[in-house]
Amino acid sequence: MIIPKLPAYLSSMGGADYKGLIISAFTLTALLSRPFSGKLADTFGRVPVIIVGSVVCMICSLIYPLLTSVSGFVMLRLLHGFSTGFTPTGQAAYLADIIPAKQRGEAMGLLGTAGAVGMAGGAAVGGFIANEFGYHALFFTSSATALISIVVLMNLKESLLAKSHFHFRRLKTSAKDWLEPLVLIPCIVILLTCYAYGAMFTLLPDVGLALGVRNEGVLFSALILSSLAVRLMGGKASDRWGRIAVLRISTMVIVVSTAIIALASSTLLLFVGIVLYGFGQGATSPTLLAWATDLSDENFKARGIASLYIFMELGIGVGAFASGMLYNNTFDNLFPTFMVCSTLALCAFVVVVTRKPTQKLAT
Repeated sequence: MIIPKLPAYLSSMGGADYKGLIISAFTLTALLSRPFSGKLADTFGRVPVIIVGSVVCMICSLIYPLLTSVSGFVMLRLLHGFSTGFTPTGQAAYLADIIPAKQRGEAMGLLGTAGAVGMAGGAAVGGFIANEFGYHALFFTSSATALISIVVLMNLKESLLAKSHFHFRRLKTSAKDWLEPLVLIPCIVILLTCYAYGAMFTLLPDVGLALGVRNEGVLFSALILSSLAVRLMGGKASDRWGRIAVLRISTMVIVVSTAIIALASSTLLLFVGIVLYGFGQGATSPTLLAWATDLSDENFKARGIASLYIFMELGIGVGAFASGMLYNNTFDNLFPTFMVCSTLALCAFVVVVTRKPTQKLAT
C-alpha cells in the first residue's frame, strides 16, 4: 500500500538521493530476521510469529507521519523489514502443519496468490488514498489493515503441538538456522532464479523506455497478472506430477523469457518476454516453497522455510544491485545484463534436471 508513494514522500523530506534504501534497507532486515523467525516459529509457535510481523507493520505505519529526517526514515525502514522477516515464515509453516503433504503445493500457490493480490490491490488503493486524502491518511489506513489482520489472527488456533515458553536464549542461532542443509538444493535454485526477479523490478522501466513504453506501470501489471495466472496451477501441478517435473519446465521458461527480454527489439517482444517470465516465476515460487517444506525436518519446518526465504531475498537483492551496476544507465548494456539473468536461470535448470524426480513429492 505505501511502497509506491514512499519515493515521493522521501523526496519531500529532502532525501531524493536515498531512494535506493527504500527497498534495500527493508530487505536487509527481512533477511537478517529470518533465522530468528524460523527458530521462534518452531519453538514458540507459528501464530505468535505471524502476529509479530503484523504488529511491527501496524506500529511502523503509525510512525512514518512523525518522521522529520531522512536518517529517521531509513531507520524505520530497517525496523519495518522485520514484518516481512516474520509473517511469511510463520504463515508457510502454519500451512505445512494443517495441509496434507499431497496438497502442499496447491496451498503454497494459494498463499502466494493471496499475497500477490494484496500487493497489487494495496498499491492501487494506496495511490488513490494518498492522492485524494494525503500521506497521513495513507499511513493510517496501512496501519488499520495491519490491525485487522491481527484481529483475524487472534482467533487462529495454534498448529504447533510441542510449544515451548519464550526465553531470550531461544534467539541464539546456529549455522543450521541460516541454512538448513536438508533444503540446500531448493535454496540454490531460488537464489539463481530470483536474481532475475531483482533485475526485472529494477530495470523494467528502463527497458520499456528504450523501446518506447512510457507507462512503466503497464509492464509491471503484465508481470504481476501473468504470475498470478499460474501460481495456483503451478502448485497443484507439483502435487500431481512432482516438484522436480514442474521446476524443469518453469526454470527453462525463465531462461527463455529473460533471453527474449535481452534480445527484444520491439514492445511486442518485450511483453512476450515479461509474460513468459511471469509464468515461469509464478510456477517456480510455490513449487520451491512446497519442495523445501517436503525436505525439512518434521520438527523444524520453519527453519527450512526460513532458509529458503533467506536465499530468495539474497537473490533478489544481489540481482537488483548487480544488474543496476552492470546496466550503468546505458541502454546498450541491457543485453548483457539480462543475458546474465538467463545464464543464471540456466544454471538453476541444470541443478534441477540432474535431480531424480518422483511421482508426487520430489526429493
